[in-house]
This record gives sequence, structure tokens and C-alpha cells, in this order.
Amino acid sequence: MTRVAATTAGQSGLLIIDKPQGVTSHDLVAAVRGALHMRKVGHAGTLDPMATGVLVVGFGNATRLLNIIVEHSKTYSATLRFGQRTTTDDADGEIMPGEPGAPLPDLGAVREAVAQSFTGRIEQVPNAYSAIKVNGRRAYDLARAGAEVELKAREVTIRRFDVLDAHTATAADGTPVLDVNVEVECSAGTYIRALARDLGDLFGCGAHLTRLRREAVGAFRADDPRAVHAHVESRTFTNREGVTVTRNRAVLDETGHALLGRALPMIDAVRGALPIVEVGEGEARDLRFGRRIACPAQLPGGVPCAAVVPATRDVVAIAERANARELKPLTVFPAPAGRD
Repeated sequence: MTRVAATTAGQSGLLIIDKPQGVTSHDLVAAVRGALHMRKVGHAGTLDPMATGVLVVGFGNATRLLNIIVEHSKTYSATLRFGQRTTTDDADGEIMPGEPGAPLPDLGAVREAVAQSFTGRIEQVPNAYSAIKVNGRRAYDLARAGAEVELKAREVTIRRFDVLDAHTATAADGTPVLDVNVEVECSAGTYIRALARDLGDLFGCGAHLTRLRREAVGAFRADDPRAVHAHVESRTFTNREGVTVTRNRAVLDETGHALLGRALPMIDAVRGALPIVEVGEGEARDLRFGRRIACPAQLPGGVPCAAVVPATRDVVAIAERANARELKPLTVFPAPAGRD
């Protein structure tokens, strides 16, 4: 059982940040750290610099929820461009030559391919320029250093893959392309740019992402009225080697108390992250002392839950079924100030 240290009152929660294009997920975490003057900040699932949309950021005790939230299903909207391959399978990579004479598919053919081969449980190999760790190092760091990166296929689940519409266009280099707009609901660990790449390979003409937006992470959605928006600012400086460098940084549209006002408090954070088990004051004390309590019959085994005291909105613990009758605490949170 893990005990979480107390934090300053009101300094724990989740932020649903609408990430802008051109910065990393880590840039957003750094912006939140600066805005809240806190070090205990993290995020639930990396978004590539090209991507926009939902980045769930936790601070204080809510960081204990991030490893749970990262496993939630994701919903994306995207544009797949058929007719061009890139090194990264998205628009940030370099264009690669396609197979000569491979025709572009039509909308019907894309829909048929998706229905037959890209829904349900599928195997996919992530791109070498991904955040997956290989022997302790990020795959994209190895790829950028020129190392050969071979990642193993992994099983993912595509719950919904809607092919919406398409239009033909001419790329900047004069290549005729087909841009297809899609929506995908998928399991954690799915790479949408790998779906684009594999569809392009199926038709022989290549494909990559030109747009990617994460609309939702589980119950946390981009259209939530509490979502925090951010923008990008460029900063130019001279590094230690005397080289002039320009880098983007993420700037939150709200800071300080205004930012905290948009945060989901712990009670709302756990309701979005976990099944809820309501407990009384006595059971809350038992859990905080590491003792087991009676378990609701409907709670499935092996599934973590959040124990809360509904009358006081007190988030007591992350717990799981110990046996057929008992619930055991995994992580306990400190009692509200002024209470045992």
C-alpha cells in the first residue's frame, strides 16, 4: 500500500488541456509547473508535436491517477493523405518515394479496406519515430541519431474507424494525392499514423497523416467547458556553442487562480478515471490505516476503484478487490485538513 503525502489545500486535480500544434506534451507539463509553481505535475499519454487536442495533466495527488487514465480508450479525428509516404508517417517527416504507377484508391475502396482489415483486434508495428522505449531510450532519439530501430508488432483494438469523406488535391511537390478524413476510437497504445502507413502500403501508393486531433481520453473530452487552451510562442536565443536557435514553447491562456479554477478537483478526477465505491467515515479510517473493508458484490476482480465519502467529497483511496468479500487499499490519500 502506498501513502500519498499531503499537499497544499486545493493543490491537487486534473487539467484537460487542448494542446496546440508545434509543441510537445512535455512543453505543456513545463508550462503547468511554471503556472502553478509545482513540481509534481505529469501527463497521461504523449501527443506528437504535430497533433492537437486532449492532454490530461495531473498535479499534486492527482498524478497518482495518470497511469490509470493513460490506459483509457482514445478518440481521434485525422486526415490521411494517400499518395505520399514520409519517414515519420506524418507531416513532420521527409517525403519518401512511392511505388511508380500505384493508383490512388477511391473512398469506397478505403472504406472496404478499413472494414476488412483495420477494425477490431489488429497487429501494428509502431513507427521508429515513436516514444516507445528501447533499452531505456526513446525510439525517436535512436532514430534521429541514425540508429536502426526495429519495433515489435503489438495488438491493439480499433473499436470504431469511420471513413467520413475525401477529396483529391495536389501536394506541394506536384504529386496528386487523396485526403481522407476519418474518426477513430481505439485502445491505448494505438498509433493512428501507423494506421495511415499500413493503409497506404495496402494500396501501394503510400499514406501519411497531415492532421491529427485527439478528441477524447476516456471520459475527458476536448469540448469540456473546463478545458484549458494554450498557444505557441517562438523564442530565439544563442546557445553555449554560439549558435542561434529558435524553439517553440507552450503558453497557457490562463495561469494562477484562473488555471486552478478550471481544474477538475480530486472527486471529479476519480469519477472520470475509475469506478467509484462509496464508503462511510469509519470505512474511510480503516482504509487509511491499511485495513480491508467489505467489498460491493458488483465490483469485478482485478479492477481498481476509487473509495470516496460522497457526503464530504473526500477521496480516500485507490483500492481493489482482495477476495470475494473484501476491498484492500492500494494507495491512500490524506484526510482533508482538520479531520483524522
